[in-house]
Amino acid sequence: MPKLGADWLGAARLAIEAVNGVTELVEAVHMNVLEKAIGTPLVRPVAGVTALVYRGVKGVTRLVGGGLDAVLARLAPALGEGSGWAGRAPLLAAVNGVLGDHLARSGNPLAIPLSLRRAAAPGARILVLAHGLCMNDEQWLRDGVDHGVTLARDCGYTPVYLHYNSGRHVSENGRAFALALQEMIDGWPVPVERIALLGHSMGGLVARSACQFGGAWLDKLSALVTLGTPHHGAPLERGGNWVHLITELSAYSAPFSRLAKIRSAGITDLRFGSVLDEDWRGKDRFAHGATTAQLPLPARVRCYALAATLGKTAGDLADTLAGDGLVPLASALGQHADAARRLHFDDHAVVCELNHMDLLSSADVERHLIDWLK
Repeated sequence: MPKLGADWLGAARLAIEAVNGVTELVEAVHMNVLEKAIGTPLVRPVAGVTALVYRGVKGVTRLVGGGLDAVLARLAPALGEGSGWAGRAPLLAAVNGVLGDHLARSGNPLAIPLSLRRAAAPGARILVLAHGLCMNDEQWLRDGVDHGVTLARDCGYTPVYLHYNSGRHVSENGRAFALALQEMIDGWPVPVERIALLGHSMGGLVARSACQFGGAWLDKLSALVTLGTPHHGAPLERGGNWVHLITELSAYSAPFSRLAKIRSAGITDLRFGSVLDEDWRGKDRFAHGATTAQLPLPARVRCYALAATLGKTAGDLADTLAGDGLVPLASALGQHADAARRLHFDDHAVVCELNHMDLLSSADVERHLIDWLK
């Protein structure tokens, strides 16, 4: 986590490279498409699901769009040494989710370095939890529920929370995650019996990517669980991709295309669920029709997928069109029209009338996790 003093320099640099308007553009397209396809009644819950990311991103763009003086005036009370402002970590996570690749590439002190945080005394069973886009390691706590705490209590795991820059490519985070896991295991003070990985949303992709890089820690990996992970992509990013493709067709709208292209490498990886370097290296990540190479689930590891749907039952209209509001049901379950691209989980579950963020606090989700990881 960058130091408070360094945040001032990072904020100043972001002010110079203002990104005002990006989020409003993508959000408007997203909601217009949903309203036409689904209708107003279902748009409200979907809007609630996406509000967390949109609010964070728009807060960032408002700060950096008003010039250096306005930024410092608004940030000064919050980022003063020892301020203890609770909103600082979520705001940094949102900035990294949207602009994290640029922050890392330019050496901006706002870039979040990948780290692992152990939250209990070390034991023989380790559960590593990986958060999603624009989030941080502390946001596993939602509505008084933290799946890491639950699994520590009921299954004897030591929870370890991954914190990473979600704007970087998934495969870059996967590689760094694998190295961090190996370093952690090498220094673990007691013999390790087993390791389980639990990833929410993008975190599931990062966990899958880490498994390809391996290490001695992989020999201890017994289970991989993904919650609402877009294994085959998410329509929201595809909508963002269409924004810049359409606007590039006109000289009058071309500037909006440049705005849309500001979105991070992590976000564009969500278009098709990219987890490999070859999905993006040497390629235009904004190009329409780009596809991903197939990465099977790790061998000799029990793999589980849990998905949510806004629908009252799996297969109804809300379920088919909206999934959990961000990730379609089929994508979260690894299903694909091309049989060769399907992911074959050992077991899966679907929780109805639940949105993407509710996966973090649902009692039904907890019951499945305990059953799979006990």
